[in-house]
Amino acid sequence: MNRSSATLASRSVAVALWATRHADVKHISAALSTGKRLHRSDRIRFFMLMLIACFAQPTGAITLERVLQTTLEKNPAIQEAKFGLEQASGQRLVFRSVVWPHAELGAPAGVQAGHRAGESGVKGFFVGRGWLTQTLFNMAVPSSLRRGDIEVLIAQQQLNVAVVEQLHAARLAFYAALYNRSLESIRDEQRQKLDENVITQKDRFEAGLADKSAFTSATVQSSELVPQIESAHGAYRQAQLKLAEAMAIDPAKSTLPEPEGELQFVPRRFDVDSETAVALQRRADLKLARLFVRAANEDQRIIAADYYPIVVGSIPGEYVPVTGIHRQGSTSKTQDFIGSEIREKAAYTWRVIDNGEVGGAVLKARAAREMNELTCKKLEANVSRELSRIANDLGGIEAREGSLSAASVAAEEGARTVRENVASGLASPLEYRVTENAFLKTRSDLREAIYQHNVAIAEWDRASGRYFQFSDDNTKSR
Repeated sequence: MNRSSATLASRSVAVALWATRHADVKHISAALSTGKRLHRSDRIRFFMLMLIACFAQPTGAITLERVLQTTLEKNPAIQEAKFGLEQASGQRLVFRSVVWPHAELGAPAGVQAGHRAGESGVKGFFVGRGWLTQTLFNMAVPSSLRRGDIEVLIAQQQLNVAVVEQLHAARLAFYAALYNRSLESIRDEQRQKLDENVITQKDRFEAGLADKSAFTSATVQSSELVPQIESAHGAYRQAQLKLAEAMAIDPAKSTLPEPEGELQFVPRRFDVDSETAVALQRRADLKLARLFVRAANEDQRIIAADYYPIVVGSIPGEYVPVTGIHRQGSTSKTQDFIGSEIREKAAYTWRVIDNGEVGGAVLKARAAREMNELTCKKLEANVSRELSRIANDLGGIEAREGSLSAASVAAEEGARTVRENVASGLASPLEYRVTENAFLKTRSDLREAIYQHNVAIAEWDRASGRYFQFSDDNTKSR
């Protein structure tokens, strides 16, 4: 019996992936959350769309492409899914073993003693025995062969689902790191400007040009940004830790990954109907769900086949190196061994009465299959709704980003004017405070909109199945 091998060849844009394995099929509702599954025999190539915006490239930083590549190669969940292929291949052998011949060898030896029909004395003996049994007819054979193949297909798709989940998580962590780092940067930049105002108000107070309240207000306004900066820095570190986890980097032995570049806003337009049709054929989790249905259907057929007649052929043989050896239970010489012999025979087995076990076992298998079918249909029906929701979110985010871009320019110009006036005493501290807070909020909201847009694009790619596409999937439906 051939065994499927597993290889993983990685390039900058293309990834050739093999399969994984999962034990016996359970209900989809319990299994899809951890998902993993694959295909039998030939290698299947998958192309990973790198989905990378235009990032700058500072020295020593890590790109999104490298994050995805390292995650694919080293992520523990993906590695576990790949190692499962060998188990899936072994499980396929178990299902297929029903059609294989069964052979046994035995070699009874010993000493016989006693008196019968004039014989006396002690005599040693040795007998070689062999049995070869072959199933001739069994209703479970076709479904067992299909079920074994599906087991490997399941493992491949489980691997695909694990890869998509881990790559998506790494991508979101990369975006979160860029967002929180930029948020920390603009808040720190704002605090530096407020610190300059503190110095200005202090100088004016010491020169008698302003009262102490202006200096105190400027100091309080600057200190208010400290916890916001620390919060953004903490969120950035959390995103770095998630990146390290996805890339299998030990923080205790290596520095945390530093993502490079800045988040960019690139408007996108999608056709929900056409993308839905493609996603229904391309998404690994949907393929996994359909395989669960097929597996449950074959399990039901295997159970039902147990109650049809089974015809088995057998060839027992015995090799006797000496004569005069008594058979166990023989009562005369005519029943003793007189030489080597081979016998052929065929027998059939048919369960006629099983006290209701037929209906119970088959009904349970049918219930599992129907539950899997229902879950699969729910997943398929949810694709269109999910893509529509993401498309609507993208439209709203793009409109918000346009408004915030214009507002940010106006807020920056207003803040610059007030900043110049407050230094010369032409603007009140309250006006300065309100203007600066509005400018910071506008810039922060703009960064948030850009971040949400990138996250929504990533969610669209996941929901539409764009992380992987099959290049030469020659798997035939069975």
